[in-house]
Amino acid sequence: MSERKMILVTGGAGFLGSHLCDRLIAAGHDVLCVDNFYTGAKRNVEHLMGHSRFELMRHDVTFPLYVEVDEIYNLACPASPIHYQHDPVQTTKTSVHGAINMLGLAKRLKARIFQASTSEVYGDPAVHPQPESYWGHVNPIGPRSCYDEGKRCAETLFFDYYRQHALDIKVARIFNTYGPRMHPDDGRVVSNFIVQALKGQPVTIYGDGSQTRSFCYVDDLIDGFVRLMATPKGVTGPINLGNPGEFSMLELARHVIEMTGSKSKLTFKPLPQDDPKQRRPDITRAVAELDWRPKVQLNVGLRKTIDYFDELLSLPTAKVA
Repeated sequence: MSERKMILVTGGAGFLGSHLCDRLIAAGHDVLCVDNFYTGAKRNVEHLMGHSRFELMRHDVTFPLYVEVDEIYNLACPASPIHYQHDPVQTTKTSVHGAINMLGLAKRLKARIFQASTSEVYGDPAVHPQPESYWGHVNPIGPRSCYDEGKRCAETLFFDYYRQHALDIKVARIFNTYGPRMHPDDGRVVSNFIVQALKGQPVTIYGDGSQTRSFCYVDDLIDGFVRLMATPKGVTGPINLGNPGEFSMLELARHVIEMTGSKSKLTFKPLPQDDPKQRRPDITRAVAELDWRPKVQLNVGLRKTIDYFDELLSLPTAKVA
């Protein structure tokens, strides 16, 4: 392996964070996993708890953190509409204050820092697919704004620290990602469809089901994180990380029902306000700068995710905490 580092992962007990912790531990690094467990779960990292190179700390990134590390991955923020709209002020504070606190820590330590941004910075896009050069089409006062604008402001802070303090930053814009350890009640389309199908409940389609998303399996995404973090100083991003394969909600729902062997029927509800009609990454930059392309096909990733939820729902309480 390369040089052994002490790496801080904020939001490390979440869906993406826990997979990143696994990857970093496997690469021989020491990992400090920080989470306030608002949406993260100890269950996601319990297999690492006895590891000599893993440490778990309960902490909210809206407050300063005083630790000594070599690199920082800032993933802390609720990422599903149900969770980030539950306390929208706290969501904005997590993105903005969290970025300020982690950037301040990185500045003091002269550490490289990674920001997990999002395709939501593009809003309901008027350009398709979305390249990093597109500035977006975002409602600044809608119910999704706490997340969309919070992440946009975090990117602003990262690039101002880069310009003003020569901080070594890396910014990734994450498109829809799925896989084991997703929260069963997060309201995201993949987990919604799978949980409803496994329970034999009606599978909920919002709108007419023609809106599209691109789905990236978690292992592919984490590989993109690590590759971006390993690029030379000055390769800042933002870089889109996602799977350019595009599927409508109807296609995905029927696929999940078939793969689960469910007898669930489709039910239709109104489309939520500001819900993007289409979303697909232009990954030209990721291919050129990271030599990164997603490899896991949707049916392979869905099978692993379905198996995870099937096991989770068989637990006595079906809890993930």
